[in-house]
Amino acid sequence: MRAEPQPAAYRADPAILELAEWLGAPVPAADFPATTLRYRNDRWDRAVGLADLSEDQWIGHFGRFAPLPDNLPQPLALKYHGHQFRVYNPEIGDGRGFLFAQMRDSTGRLLDCGTKGSGTTPYSRAGDGRLTLKGAVREILATEMLEAQGVNTSKTLSVVETGEELWRGDEPSPTRSAVMVRLSHGHIRIGTFQRLAVLQETDHMAALIDYCLKYYPGPPPPAGAPGRGEPAVQLMHQVVERLADLAAGWMVAGFVHGVLNTDNMNISGESFDYGPWRWLPRWDAAFTAAYFDSQGLYAFGRQPEALHWNCGQLAIALRNVADAPPLIAALERFGPLYMAAVARRWVWRLGVTSQGPQRDAALVAACEAAMRESDLEPEGFWLRHRGGRNAAGALANALEGYQSAEQDDPYWRDAEPQSMLIEEVETIWSAIDQRDDWQPLRGKIAAVRRLGAALGEPPSPAGIISQNRSPVRKFRNPKSAERN
Repeated sequence: MRAEPQPAAYRADPAILELAEWLGAPVPAADFPATTLRYRNDRWDRAVGLADLSEDQWIGHFGRFAPLPDNLPQPLALKYHGHQFRVYNPEIGDGRGFLFAQMRDSTGRLLDCGTKGSGTTPYSRAGDGRLTLKGAVREILATEMLEAQGVNTSKTLSVVETGEELWRGDEPSPTRSAVMVRLSHGHIRIGTFQRLAVLQETDHMAALIDYCLKYYPGPPPPAGAPGRGEPAVQLMHQVVERLADLAAGWMVAGFVHGVLNTDNMNISGESFDYGPWRWLPRWDAAFTAAYFDSQGLYAFGRQPEALHWNCGQLAIALRNVADAPPLIAALERFGPLYMAAVARRWVWRLGVTSQGPQRDAALVAACEAAMRESDLEPEGFWLRHRGGRNAAGALANALEGYQSAEQDDPYWRDAEPQSMLIEEVETIWSAIDQRDDWQPLRGKIAAVRRLGAALGEPPSPAGIISQNRSPVRKFRNPKSAERN
């Protein structure tokens, strides 16, 4: 059984103010014609001490964006660059969102409240700064499903409908509008470091490295790793560990993010910013989520390579403050860490105990072959073969000697799995769009959470982020030290 997020007292901690002068721009929220609360995360509001807010108070903070007590005095639109489909773009940043607040959860982690659809900013370019209600509903569904599947993901905290008609070229218009608030373990991106590298702001990069190590701490690099005492190298190892596990989480879940640009890569290793996502209807490495990804750059099977490439861009940015060999050594760990994470997550999803790296890798291969042959979508495969049952042929051979670790949960006796295929997503949206019927969405959230409870706690990645602050040595640029 998976533990629910535990209640906590509200503890504001606007740590980002240490960097705010150069990391972002203060912005106002849009003045919306209406604010109707449509979704409030009843698990995570209590984990950050906000469960006691009345509906009016909630709308005041997450629809009108009145500051939370002792928190950021004004929203902050963050600055960053990024590779978008491998093309470098210095003209981006928070274009329809901002950082609104920071607080501690029940475990002591620092969490951000970040928005989507909250109005224009200096980085909006030609955009209107708005979010469709359908986009917000899709983000609720994506984050709930990924959380249930044990993937490190942002949480959708709030959705408020805002009473505007929006025109979009890729869906029927006019369509309804919303502002969404996500709860995320940080919004520092690989693209944040890329911007500082391009601008040669080495002092700011040093400060950002210290901030990341302080508020998103992880284990030290392996013994014997070159440069393991240098903060930039420590951060590189942590990001590689986290993104290798994230890639494995997506693959085992059968999830396709769709837009794996460096500005969508959180250094905390948390999946976020859901646009054209899909879950696989069947096991297909070439399956692509985004209609505009004509080359299949971010197809399902290419996601690990995309995250590895993005880690490489972080290494290039960190070359401004560290030597290349230790960064390359950290980057070279991605492949083995990814394969270990796939095996670890695979046996967890299958509900069997590990038999060691070699046997587990063979089991993964046998399961993939069985999925392709059966044409089952992944959640159907996991349900049918939970605990190693119903295996035949090569899969039965691969499972020989494995022991069931299945917990006796009624979910595993269901006739059909809880999945998140696009047809059901569209049906849920149609009920809202055509009849203003929110019950199918609420029912789906409850069903998905039941899946998460049946699965229990996901396996811990090697580079799991510490739940509490830990002291860290301040950054010293070795190149600056030589000059001094």
